[in-house]
Amino acid sequence: MNDILAFVILLIFIVMSPGIDFALITKRTLTDGKKDGIKIALGITTGVLVHTAAAALGLSLLLMKSAFAFEIVKYIGAIYLIYMGLLSFIKRRKPTENYDQSVHSKKSPFMQGLISNTLNPKVAIFFLTFLPQFIMPDYNPSLQFLLMGFFYAAVSIVWFATIVFLLSYVRKWLMSPRVQNVIDKATGLVLVGFGLNMIFRVQRTGH
Repeated sequence: MNDILAFVILLIFIVMSPGIDFALITKRTLTDGKKDGIKIALGITTGVLVHTAAAALGLSLLLMKSAFAFEIVKYIGAIYLIYMGLLSFIKRRKPTENYDQSVHSKKSPFMQGLISNTLNPKVAIFFLTFLPQFIMPDYNPSLQFLLMGFFYAAVSIVWFATIVFLLSYVRKWLMSPRVQNVIDKATGLVLVGFGLNMIFRVQRTGH
């Protein structure tokens, strides 16, 4: 039960953390309206499901072949989460400044979101390091990966849709550097704390 609660809380922080998805949805919504904003959000969420399927297949095979190798993956994942958390405290440009203007076009907003998310190596690395932390060995790993991925997609589309519908009402507040900075720092603290906890937990179970 504690693992499930930790997964839900951490997932919410991660989904809400400003990033390229937030930038893409914001740009498209402000430029072409709510309809295209929802479409690109659906495309990004579909990309999440692609990564889910890939992780479910690859990591399930790894778990079946070698429990030791899977434990190494969990260690790497914990370290990666700490790294992500620490990056949140390093001053960097706003996500919208990192957005490549050439990406935006009149092409299908759904395909734009799908391609952007599916081809993003950071998303793939995140799935390969995040999901294994919550796998329970007594249950089917593939099914667990899929359930977590679908839940991730559900939380994502709810948050993205909220962004789209609120942009026209609280655009200045939601996009302000102060609000994004608070979310980013809070996410950083959660990631670092969770990563450290996972390292200690793997050590306890390994002895």
